[in-house]
Formats: sequence, structure tokens, C-alpha cells
Amino acid sequence: MGGHALYPAAMLLRGLRLHRKWCRFSSPITQFLTLTVVTFGVLAPLICHRLLHSYFYVRRWHLNPMSEEFLKQNQEDGQTALRYFEGLRTPNSLEISGDKSLRPWLLITIVTVQRRNEFHYVLQVASRFHRLLQQCGPRCQSYQIFICNVEQDLGNHQDARLLGNFFAMVSRYKNWEDPDAAVNQFEKEKRDYAFCMEQSLLAYNPEYILLVEDDAVPEEEIFPVLQHLLLERLSKPHLRDALYLKLYHPERLQHYINPEPMRILEWLGLGMFLGPLLSFVYSWVSSRPSLTWPIVLFFALYSMALAELVGRHYLLELRRLTPVLYNVVPVTECCMPAMVFSASSAHRALGYLQELHCRPGFAKDTALYSLLRIKDERAYVVEPNLVRHVGLFSSLRPNNVPKLL
Repeated sequence: MGGHALYPAAMLLRGLRLHRKWCRFSSPITQFLTLTVVTFGVLAPLICHRLLHSYFYVRRWHLNPMSEEFLKQNQEDGQTALRYFEGLRTPNSLEISGDKSLRPWLLITIVTVQRRNEFHYVLQVASRFHRLLQQCGPRCQSYQIFICNVEQDLGNHQDARLLGNFFAMVSRYKNWEDPDAAVNQFEKEKRDYAFCMEQSLLAYNPEYILLVEDDAVPEEEIFPVLQHLLLERLSKPHLRDALYLKLYHPERLQHYINPEPMRILEWLGLGMFLGPLLSFVYSWVSSRPSLTWPIVLFFALYSMALAELVGRHYLLELRRLTPVLYNVVPVTECCMPAMVFSASSAHRALGYLQELHCRPGFAKDTALYSLLRIKDERAYVVEPNLVRHVGLFSSLRPNNVPKLL
């Protein structure tokens, strides 16, 4: 009898212990700690370990096979581009050089030099631009494609010779005699760039020049976005007369924790938006009566950390839904595979480039960026990128075993 009498008391004691454990787990601190560990220690690494521009990317597992796969796909894309132009050589092919009687609103100048033959980089770029112009139709009838060949050995650049059958082309070097023999490769690249800009102005006098390097393949939405940006966004008084608009910044340099202060403000804004939003969801799920600032602060920091570690680059991709969502921010220093200049700003940039002497550690992108403060100029970059940089083989820094990172 005594044992049976003690049974309810034992069950009550066990119930109290379970209730106490549940209360301890149901406290916000315990829940937030569990959420943090599960998110950053389990879920995010499992989901993001193959994302190239995420902090969770496992380089030792994926970098070599992904680089090899990228090169293989790039080689296939090069062969596809070669067949594209070979198909256009039929007698019934469309004339693709455009109406030269019109002053171009946008001149697409592709700066090309001989690279690896098997990848046909310049053919990839030119074929994509031509296809997008055909799809664009009447809205792009005042656009032109112009090839600027800066290869010293003209006979060596077979892809440029092929493009010369379809597009207007200019070559800087008429024979093997090199006027830049005494300068370093970085200075030569700057002079080549200035030459192509100058020839674009002389040959066409366009309203805008899009100077594209021959390994910068345009994204599908490049023309609608450029039309929106140049006709609407950059016509605003505080954006007008910019020296240039950059269409590409390396994905690996697009994180929030970066020297650009605008990114920090954007990061804080993300936390201020998602913090209250996630706090409201948490309060609703946990049946808590009201929000408190510690809960809002936790979710703000949680969302900011998650966005940075997963990768800002992937958040920027959401802006591709419509041209209106594309962002225009003060320019960053590195890299210029694709740059837009107005006619007036191109003349100014030419003068600035003539004042500079490039060298290792001071390439043309760094040189042009360094002049913004000195010359009281402004420049901007588009986010997300409007071109993809596909050339792993650099003409300035040779590397026989290139990697994606």
C-alpha cells in the first residue's frame, strides 16, 4: 500500500522536473543559442558548402573540380561561338554591322588581344552581344559593335580576322614594329585601352561607349538595364556627368565587410529591416505578447551575420528581377572588364590616362580610380554585375593552371 501511495507523488515530481527543463529550454536565451548553433553550425555549412563566394565554401573539396568544369564548359562555349559565326557566313546571313548612317546611341567596342585559341573568348563576347541585339530589335537599332584589335602580330589573332568579316574593326599595330617596346606590359595595356577609346570617338562619335574586354560576356538583361540606367537613373543631377559607369566588380570582393562604407550602411539597413520582421514572426510563433529590443537586436545581428557568411553576392542576384531594382553606388577600385563612358567623359578620361604611367601594382583600373579625387570626378558601379568575367587566363599575369579563386 505504501508503494502505491507514493506513485502519484513520484509522477508529480517527474512532471515538475520535465516542466522545469521545458521552461529552461523555452527561455529566449536558450532558444536563440540553439537557433544560432543549428543555423551556423549545421544548416548553413550543409547548404552552402558548394557556393563559391560564401564563407562556408569548402575550397579543398570543390575548387579544383569546379575550376576544371568551368574551363571545360568555357571551351564548349567557345566552340559554340565559333560555329555561330561560321553559320553567319552563308549567303543568306543577315548583315550584322548595323546602320552606319546613324550616330550610335551606344557603341560597343570590344578590345581584343590574342589569348588561348581553344577558348575563343572574343567570339563568345561578340556572339552574345550580336544575339542580344537581334532580340532587342528596334529599341537597339542605334547600337553598333566595333572591334578594336590590339594584338601585335595581326596574323596570329585568327578570331579577330574572322570578326572583321562582320563588324567594323580597327587594329593598333599595322606590322610587328612595336611603338611600345620600351614600356612595361601594364603601360602598354593602358595605351591600348586609350587607343580603342579614341578610335571609337573618331570613327562613330557615339553618345555612349561601352568598352568591353574580350573575356567579359554580357548578361542577358544588359541592354534593358543600361537603357534604364542611362536614360533615367544617371540623368539625375547628382549622378549626371559621371566619369564612367562600371559594369563589373569581382564577386569575391562584394562582401559587406569591405573598405567601401556604403556597404556597411547597406548591411545595417538589412539588419534594421529583418530584425523587427523576424522578431515579429518569433513573437507570433512563441505566443509572446510584445517585442522587446533585445529580441529585435538578436535577430538583426543574426540576419546580418547570415547574409555576410552566405554571401552578399547571392542577395544581389535577386535584383535581376527587374531593371528598377539594380543598384548604382559609388565606384570601387578593382577591375574594368566593362565600362560605360559618355562622349564628354571619354574625352576627359583620355586626357587623364595620358597623364599617367602604369606599372606593376598601378594598372589602368587603379590609375583611373586614383584620379577621381584628384580631378574632383565621380564614378559609379552597377550591382549586380552586367557582364561575366570568363577569362581565367590573364594576358598580364600568365598562369597555366588557373583557378576560380
